[in-house]
Amino acid sequence: MTAPTNTFLTTAAIGNREDLSDAIYRISPTATPTLSRAAKTKATNTLHEWQVQELAAAASNKQAEGDDASAKSVTPTVRLTNRTQISTKTVIVSGSQQAMNSAGRKDELAYQLALASAEIKRDMETDLTQLDVTATSPRQSRGLRGWVVDNVNRNGGTLASYTGNTGYTAGTQRAFTEAQIKDVLQQCYTAGGEPDMIMLPPAAKQTFSSFSGNATRMDKSEDAKLYAAVDFYVSDFGTIEAVPNRFMASRDVFLLQSDKLAIAYLRPFFTKELAPTGDAEKREIIVEYTLECRAPKAHGAVYDIL
Repeated sequence: MTAPTNTFLTTAAIGNREDLSDAIYRISPTATPTLSRAAKTKATNTLHEWQVQELAAAASNKQAEGDDASAKSVTPTVRLTNRTQISTKTVIVSGSQQAMNSAGRKDELAYQLALASAEIKRDMETDLTQLDVTATSPRQSRGLRGWVVDNVNRNGGTLASYTGNTGYTAGTQRAFTEAQIKDVLQQCYTAGGEPDMIMLPPAAKQTFSSFSGNATRMDKSEDAKLYAAVDFYVSDFGTIEAVPNRFMASRDVFLLQSDKLAIAYLRPFFTKELAPTGDAEKREIIVEYTLECRAPKAHGAVYDIL
């Protein structure tokens, strides 16, 4: 049926108030596993340095009775370095917009600064996982791809060098398998590492959950749930947590020992008020940081996966 003649409809009305929800829904992901799980420490120079120490190789140790003592060979420390990197986001909001009654936020400038802060963390996570060399103009921090080169399973290409500051080149991609993970875990253990986290891109996380291990998958019939994900992997060398990361390269998988990673901040997050050049408020969020890989041989990686 149609409305009676001369019925006043909403389509003809002038002045009906809009129905705009006083909330803003954000879909973009903000989880940053490397940034969140690494320790926090302080840098005091744009060239951040630290030392690592290795023990002498284990060997048979037997001495003759009454033998004269002799000094052992000294293994010196190794000095590692990384450059601090500056990341920024600038927000400019006009005076008029700042005075408006905006839906979903009371203060436009504060809201935009909160978004910028989340965006910087996403940028940091990308660089922490994917950058492979240091640079000086502009300064660039070497990321995981440049540090995790000792215990790896790869398919051609060239590994980065954290002593020679040479970059990574990709190999030929191949299927991601459980055997690759086992190989890298064995290498890490032999070198003295104890990885507690395997960080995977989304597609690789699904593949990882399909690995059979030596167990039979079970479902809970009482609550009608089928558990198809693997979040912890019990290996011959310890239990590791599987953590997906949206911001790492899709062809890399990292096996990391969390306590051997740190983010060193020369300048932690801060907001700087910029001089106005017109009828607008200007703010810049700044952070200066670098990745401190405290023991490169503690970590491992599977490179060149599909």
